[in-house]
Amino acid sequence: MDPEFGVGTAPRKRESWRTTLLLAYQSLGVVYGDLSISPLYVYKSTFAEDITHSETNEEIYGALSFVFWTLTLIPLLKYVTIVLRADDNGEGGTFALYSLICRHANVSLLPNRQVADEELSTYKLEYPPEVAQRSRVKEWMEKHRKLHTALLVMVMIGTCMVIGDGVLTPAISVFSAVSGLELSLSKDQHEYAVIPITCAILVFLFALQHYGTHRVGFLFAPIVLSWLLCMSAIGLYNIIHWNPHVYQALNPSYMITFLKKTRKSGWMSLGGILLCMTGSEAMFADLGHFSYSAIQLAFTSLVYPSLILGYMGQAAYLSKHHNFDASYKIGFYIAVPESVRWPVLVLAILASVVGSQAIISGTFSIINQSQSLSCFPRVKVVHTSDKIHGQIYIPEVNWLLMILCIAVTVGFRNTKHMGNASGLAVITVMLVTTCLMSVVIMLCWHRSPLLALAFFLFFGSIEALYFSASLIKFLEGAWVPILLSLILLAVMFVWHHVTIKKYEYDMHNKVTLEWLLALGDKLGMVRVPGIGLVYTDLTSGVPANFSRFVTNLPAFHRVLVFVCVKYVPVPHVLPAERYLVGRVGPPGHCSYRCIVRYGYRDVHQDVNSFETELVESLATFIKLDALFRCSDAGEPRDSSCYERENALTVIGSNPLRRHLGYDDSHDGVSSAHETRVDGIELAAAAAPAIKKQVRFAVETRSPGVDERVLEELRELCEAREAGTAFILGHSHVQTKPGSSVLKKLAVGVGYNFLRRNCRGPDVALRVPPASLLEVGMVYVL
Repeated sequence: MDPEFGVGTAPRKRESWRTTLLLAYQSLGVVYGDLSISPLYVYKSTFAEDITHSETNEEIYGALSFVFWTLTLIPLLKYVTIVLRADDNGEGGTFALYSLICRHANVSLLPNRQVADEELSTYKLEYPPEVAQRSRVKEWMEKHRKLHTALLVMVMIGTCMVIGDGVLTPAISVFSAVSGLELSLSKDQHEYAVIPITCAILVFLFALQHYGTHRVGFLFAPIVLSWLLCMSAIGLYNIIHWNPHVYQALNPSYMITFLKKTRKSGWMSLGGILLCMTGSEAMFADLGHFSYSAIQLAFTSLVYPSLILGYMGQAAYLSKHHNFDASYKIGFYIAVPESVRWPVLVLAILASVVGSQAIISGTFSIINQSQSLSCFPRVKVVHTSDKIHGQIYIPEVNWLLMILCIAVTVGFRNTKHMGNASGLAVITVMLVTTCLMSVVIMLCWHRSPLLALAFFLFFGSIEALYFSASLIKFLEGAWVPILLSLILLAVMFVWHHVTIKKYEYDMHNKVTLEWLLALGDKLGMVRVPGIGLVYTDLTSGVPANFSRFVTNLPAFHRVLVFVCVKYVPVPHVLPAERYLVGRVGPPGHCSYRCIVRYGYRDVHQDVNSFETELVESLATFIKLDALFRCSDAGEPRDSSCYERENALTVIGSNPLRRHLGYDDSHDGVSSAHETRVDGIELAAAAAPAIKKQVRFAVETRSPGVDERVLEELRELCEAREAGTAFILGHSHVQTKPGSSVLKKLAVGVGYNFLRRNCRGPDVALRVPPASLLEVGMVYVL
């Protein structure tokens, strides 16, 4: 960015200890709900295999040793110590890692990348570009396009497994919490009571999603805090009362003894032990809502010690109790003193609801991010809170998750199969994070490839061991996340592939500016009053759907704006840097190009604020353009100087806005009592009771403004008053003659089915139906 007019990223202020403590407390309800309730089902899933709980306690000690070292190496060492440092402007998660990689190497499959995107304040690199260029790994990855596809498919697999986790985690969490009734009911009563109660709680949980969590979110942290304290107190009581020497099980030798004694059954039981890591990925995924220091403080000071005490307490109790009437009683509630069992049951159910809420919200968030990469069909995204950023609700996904959750609960009816399914989804996401993190270490941190390889081999081997233990249980529940992921992966890949091919088709069939300017004389083009916003994915040229429109109906609006809404590989784009505006043709043609840039976590604006900011940006550009033309006295003023497609200006961050009469503190909308010199007022079409106005001023005595600028601004004003039309392409895709059967099924059947049954671009862009004009377009791919 031009250092004179650009804005830089202010250094992040160091948080006070009060702020860190508050954020750490709040993170308990959002980040650690899923992780904190894992003791409800870990031992129960582990001993669901053919493992005998013998008098020597080698089995329970071995399981405790595995749990302790797994929690220490993966959540504590891998995530808290290393992965959380790989944030993308404070954001975390799978897409944050992919975004970092795409910024440091040209491996993105999104084709509309521009040099201007690299000038964004949030588009920061770990090292200067001249240092980054020396990486051989970078050159190797950029050279092979198949690696680009493999990288994106890996991200898709991680996304699919997160969505699968959104189906499985609520089911196993609520079911395990409610299964505490088994100690108070007979086996027959237990089977007929637990399932209906679990399903009722799940229906209630999903039915409340459209209200948002901001109204009851303040209860989440106290519930999880109470649960952690309760669990650690019970664990401490069991250790002191039953077996104070249970700490000896932390010796890693017990893991080897466990595997030697149990052999294949012990290896398969690792699929239950890995559930102790459930929710670890949330520490990284929810990093943007809190901070590194807050999440680190909460985990190391409270969550980690509470979990260890809880698991040790259960092991201490089980080490003194070997003869149970039913194997299903080897669980959490058997180690809870009978006097407090019912209050603990209620608290566990509340904690399971909080943990389920966190994974459901995370599922909504990652699907919304997938849309930004054009990897997921368009769905309706509802923002449930105006004050809290990122709280969203997707109706179609919500009800689909509810149906699948209930189906899993009713179909499996036990913790064993649910745990097998959930474990595979959890460990796959962790493997994806390990692979992406290894690339980040080399490309973004510019560390030695040997260090990245050591990271990959150390953590990857641990996770591969658990992955193999989960995968072998394919017929015992693990088929569920695999089937869900294959379906979702096919949907995402087909949607992304066809989207890229449509863009390439548009690039090949776009028309030139000369064609557009000459068309008016040949067809007798008529300019009608109003503003026409032509939406396109192209950042240059005139799209083919508009050329088809004007050749069949030779008329378009007096002010024409080609709008490209694009996503860049950053989490957020500052509002001051969102709009890139330039001319299409000479000034008298009143045609412009506006590129609207969003990050993968940004919220789409409503149509009223978007229209207002767009018109204001056009007015600012007109005056800036006139000022620059006057300052370049030696440059010839022929029409060719306005036809440069790359001559785009960032509107909003330029200090000349104040010189031209804008007050940024009011976001470009001035109050009614402000006085302007020769002010031009743009009134938006709105209800009579609420009249939105956009005002900008032109000082006629300014040497940079002449009558042509005033006339252009008046035309913009009149066009705004006449109304705005949104022109979108209504596409239909068909395959070329002679295409393979697979391509015909994927494109002709699969994509068109998704296009017809998912939301259209007008819903995603929030276009009002009364102002919508769709132009049919057939893509032959």
